[in-house]
Amino acid sequence: MSGKETLKSLASKIDLKNQRVFCRVDFNGTSYWSGVMRIYVRSLPTLTASPLPLSPVTVPLDKEAKVTDDTRIRAALPTIKFLVEKGARVVLCSHLGRPKGVTESLRMAPVATRLSELLGSEVKYVKDCVGEEVEQQVEALSAGQVLLLENVRFYKEEEKNAPEFAAKLARLADVYVNDAFGTAHRAHASTEGIAKLVKTTCAGFLMEKELSYLDGAVSKPTRPFAAIVGGSKVSTKITVVETLINKVDKLIIGGGMVFTFLKAQGHGVGSSLVEEDFLELAKKLESMAKEKGVKLILPTDVVIADKFSADAQSKVVPATEIPDGWMGLDNGPETTKMIQAELADCKTIIWNGPMGVFEFEKFAAGTSAIAKTLAELTSKGATTIVGGGDSVAAVEQAGLADKLSHVSTGGGASLEMLEGRTLPGVAAIQDAQ
Repeated sequence: MSGKETLKSLASKIDLKNQRVFCRVDFNGTSYWSGVMRIYVRSLPTLTASPLPLSPVTVPLDKEAKVTDDTRIRAALPTIKFLVEKGARVVLCSHLGRPKGVTESLRMAPVATRLSELLGSEVKYVKDCVGEEVEQQVEALSAGQVLLLENVRFYKEEEKNAPEFAAKLARLADVYVNDAFGTAHRAHASTEGIAKLVKTTCAGFLMEKELSYLDGAVSKPTRPFAAIVGGSKVSTKITVVETLINKVDKLIIGGGMVFTFLKAQGHGVGSSLVEEDFLELAKKLESMAKEKGVKLILPTDVVIADKFSADAQSKVVPATEIPDGWMGLDNGPETTKMIQAELADCKTIIWNGPMGVFEFEKFAAGTSAIAKTLAELTSKGATTIVGGGDSVAAVEQAGLADKLSHVSTGGGASLEMLEGRTLPGVAAIQDAQ
C-alpha cells in the first residue's frame, strides 16, 4: 500500500461526517443455523458441521435463522467501527454464496442482525442493492448509521461488471472503500467498476493488512524464508510454486501433490492421487529449485489408506514404498519431525494448502502439527502467514488462528497475490487515486 491512500490517511484529509461511504465488505462464508440443519458445501466430504469459514455456503433459512460463523463479519469490524466513529453514513455491500437471481436462503438479513449485535447499535437492512428505494434509504441515514444492502450477486450484472450496474451502485457513494480482500481478484461491478466512478477511494483496514502481509512477506521477507505448499493438485499451484522458488530459501511440498513429484522421481505411489500430465513439470520444478539453491522438501514417510474414507485401514510407510492398492493421505510422523526441524530457524513462513485429508481425523495429524508448529514459531518472533481456504479452515479447526501473525480471509485472492498477479479490486482503488 506504499504511496497509496489508506483509510486513516484519507480521514486525515477530509471530514467523513455525513459522507456516504460505500464500503465493499466480504461476508461470504458466513454460515447460518436454520433451527433445522446446517449445511456446508466443500470439495471433500466432511464428517461434522464444524464452524469454519467455508464457501460457498448454501443453507435453508427460516424465521429463526441465525449466523453461526461470524468470522468474516468480525474481520470487517475495525473498518466499520472507524467509519461510524467518524460520523460517516455507512453503506455496506457484500455477496453471499452463488445465487442464481434472488435466492431467499441467501438474503443478508441474518447478517444485519448479527452485525447489529457486534456493533451494539442497529444496522439497517434493505432488500435490494440498487434503485430508488435504496437511494432514499441511503439519503435518510444519519451520521454514524449503517445500512446493509441486499446480496449484490442477486443481479447477474454484478459478476459481469456491467457499467450501468456499477453506475447505479456509484449513485450511493461519495467515498468508496474496498475492504473485501476475498473478492479482490474478481473484476466485478462492486469491486472494480464502481471504483472508476467514485472520485474518492481507498482500502479498508482489512484490505490494507492483507496486502501488507502477503505482498510484504514475498517482496521483503526476513530470512530464512520458507513456504509450505500443500493441497491435492500440482496443476492448481504451478504458478505459486514457480513464483516462490524465486523467493524462498526452503520449499516444503505436502498434500496430494506430493505423489506427482514422487512418481516423477520414479517411485511407485500405489493408487495415490497423481496428475500424469504434470510429471514433467514436477521434474522441471525440482530442477528449478536446485538451480536457485532452494531446498525442496518432500515427505520421507506417509500415512497410507486402503480407501478414501474416514474408516479406512491405515499404516505408515516410507514415502518411496507405497504398495499397490494403497493411497497416501497424510504426512508420516518422521516427515512432521523433519519439517519442524527445517522450520525452526525460519523468520518468515507462508503456508498455503493442507498436508493431508485433514477433514478425516485419522489423516489430520500432519496438518494439525504444522498449525501448532507455526503458532510456536510465531511466539518466538517469526512472521507466519496462512493463505488459502483449506489452510485457514485447518488453523481455525485447531483453534490457533489468533496465534499466527496473519490468517488471510481470501482464498483465491491470497493465492493470486502469492503468484504475483495484479488483483483487479486492488488495482482499481490504486488507479483511481
